[in-house]
Amino acid sequence: MNAVERVGRFLDEAGTYYLATAEGDQPRVRPFGTALVWDGRLYIQTGKVKDVSKQLAANPKAEICAFHNGVWLRVAGELINDDSREVKVAMLEKFPSLKAMYSPDDDNTQVLYFRSAAATFASFTSAPEQLAF
Repeated sequence: MNAVERVGRFLDEAGTYYLATAEGDQPRVRPFGTALVWDGRLYIQTGKVKDVSKQLAANPKAEICAFHNGVWLRVAGELINDDSREVKVAMLEKFPSLKAMYSPDDDNTQVLYFRSAAATFASFTSAPEQLAF
């Protein structure tokens, strides 16, 4: 299993992760649950009308953090917009509850992938493990 697949599996098992962005000089953090490994990339999903989308457009640097079974994962990098219909369909198929609010053909659904990502797995009982993708 490669680095991005390992990160994706951990995020699936954790269920919820927290996405940190910046709004000017103010950090903003909120829970997310959408993570998809597709075509070798780690994607997240949001709506273009949301503040998080505007924050990422102004500054694509972001970090996510998840905790599961005594281990936490941090992934830092740039989140890059991908308007391809195929990845939007894949995201909505993985998370069918989103179909009530989003469509691959609307002007709101946004999927973003991590570029130049640094992932760190850590716990209180072992040394951190760093991966890149």
